[in-house]
Amino acid sequence: MQELDTPTFRLAVAQFDQAAEAMGLDPNLRERLKLPQRSLVVSLPVRMDDGHVEVFTGYRVQHDSSRGPSKGGVRYHPDVCLGEVAALAMWMTWKCALAGLPYGGAKGGVQVAPKKLSSGELQRLTRRYAAEIFPLIGPDKDVPAPDVGTDAQVMAWMMDTYSQQVGFAVPGVVTGKPLSIGGSLGREEATGRGVVYVTHEALRHLKLPIEKATVAIQGFGNVGSHTARIMRQHGARVIAVSDVNGGVYNDKGLDIAQLLQRNPSQPLHEATRGDAITNDELLQLECTVLVPAALSEQITKHNAPSLRCRILSEGANGPTTLEADHILAEKEVFVIPDILANSGGVIVSYFEWVQDLQRFFWSATDIQNRLQDIITSAFHRTLRFSTERRVSMRMAALMSGIDQVAQAHLQRGLYP
Repeated sequence: MQELDTPTFRLAVAQFDQAAEAMGLDPNLRERLKLPQRSLVVSLPVRMDDGHVEVFTGYRVQHDSSRGPSKGGVRYHPDVCLGEVAALAMWMTWKCALAGLPYGGAKGGVQVAPKKLSSGELQRLTRRYAAEIFPLIGPDKDVPAPDVGTDAQVMAWMMDTYSQQVGFAVPGVVTGKPLSIGGSLGREEATGRGVVYVTHEALRHLKLPIEKATVAIQGFGNVGSHTARIMRQHGARVIAVSDVNGGVYNDKGLDIAQLLQRNPSQPLHEATRGDAITNDELLQLECTVLVPAALSEQITKHNAPSLRCRILSEGANGPTTLEADHILAEKEVFVIPDILANSGGVIVSYFEWVQDLQRFFWSATDIQNRLQDIITSAFHRTLRFSTERRVSMRMAALMSGIDQVAQAHLQRGLYP
């Protein structure tokens, strides 16, 4: 489909084709799973603070619902487009299946720079978006969550808008909400904590003690900041972090607590002791673990030869291109693919959804233990598959997830 033809969607389909070929997937299923099940494009007229009306474009894509309701975040970013959202929805399908969650993949987004909006404008945009995608979402149909540019407050507005439409409170329509309206303990840090859990397992597999590990993290938003904090708690030395404006490097280790307490407008390199560093320079640092936790396609054929990490733990979605994958394999970098490494967010979103449906809430310790159990089990299943089939960790994860979805389609059959 021409509307979906973007670099990110081409990457998602190329990964799928490679995995489908390796597993000998039924050609009919292969064609079906390449494209999303349902795509919605909406126009969002919003009255701005100065009185004029601006029209934004929003999307919601459901890639597959053969295994249950679809699940996926909502991102607010100027570069959001249908192809990117469709790719992210596809990756969510494999991610949920790999973790054993009863979901299909979805994704949503609005083409907007959220930091340029006032709080009132952001709320009006969110409520209009929720109203426009209302026919597609629901606790038994499709459950949105936060992503790039959105947070718990945005989810609260979405939950309220949906609830106003049906006439009663429906906490389970979204996840990543504030605790006061049915959110879950541990949800905000879940993706970062999951990255740490699988990275710790990879270090053990490679017989590398975490206390001697050095970590560089590209992206210091929700995922990157929690990854840095929890890595430090586990004994690793975080030597570099960055955001969109650049970062800071100190080979002795950064003061993560100090960075987390800084004013968000303060550049990272001014907030703690260390040298200013660009995002490109961070990716090429010598370190035990490199965590790309920003946007997609950051590691390419141009910079992959210069990477000097032992483990690449993908906190972002699609941070590594197909060409870069081949280079990293030749360099014997141990890659923990995105659909495994960053699945902590959707796992704890699942916990939140279950708690909302049951009206029974768990402790923070329960959340952390159950997350660790599910994500480390998925890691070892993937590692075992990779070893037995002699394929990369990415191919092992993709093949395992795709197989679960394929089995569901074969069992359900084709209607009509």
